[in-house]
Amino acid sequence: MGDDSHWQAYYRALYRVAIALGESGLEPAVVLRQLLQGVMEALGLRAASVRLLTKDGLLDPVAAEGLSPEYLGKGPVDVEHSGVDREALAGVPVVIEDVSADPRFEYPEAAKHEGIVSAAFVPLMAHGKPIGILRVYTGQRRSFSSDEIELLAALANLGALAITNARLYQVVVGYQQMTTDALWSFRLPDAWFGQD
Repeated sequence: MGDDSHWQAYYRALYRVAIALGESGLEPAVVLRQLLQGVMEALGLRAASVRLLTKDGLLDPVAAEGLSPEYLGKGPVDVEHSGVDREALAGVPVVIEDVSADPRFEYPEAAKHEGIVSAAFVPLMAHGKPIGILRVYTGQRRSFSSDEIELLAALANLGALAITNARLYQVVVGYQQMTTDALWSFRLPDAWFGQD
């Protein structure tokens, strides 16, 4: 994996996501789509997805490429029942060479039906805390190199940045609207200013 063509693919993937982050502003869906397309192209993957952690301890799918509606329709992943996701959310990337034989993987039958053999799970970290997981899938048995895991981690961090920026923007917009509403509710009657 150390030849120039692989490094060029890695740089292209990082470049595409960084450009999408700058151009899309506060639209994380655009950045996540570019992230997934970039990582699939750079690493020759079958599929990829991003799942965000909910307050209930579920990993909800928010973006996916190369996965069928049936596979995505299986719903959120319960972190309590998915050892591999618990490990990844602890901040350590996880590689599974055979998802059908690893008890940490929550939906092995669905993965087999989807044609998924190997997978890697990389946490999306924001301010030192996990907010979700970047999952990548192959259709044949594969071990991911340290360079590939580093690329996945860099892309996951860019995705986390996009999501965090969008969430912060929504908070600011909410406060702005509350402030505007509060100011209008305290509007003094025109009679106080000599206007009838």
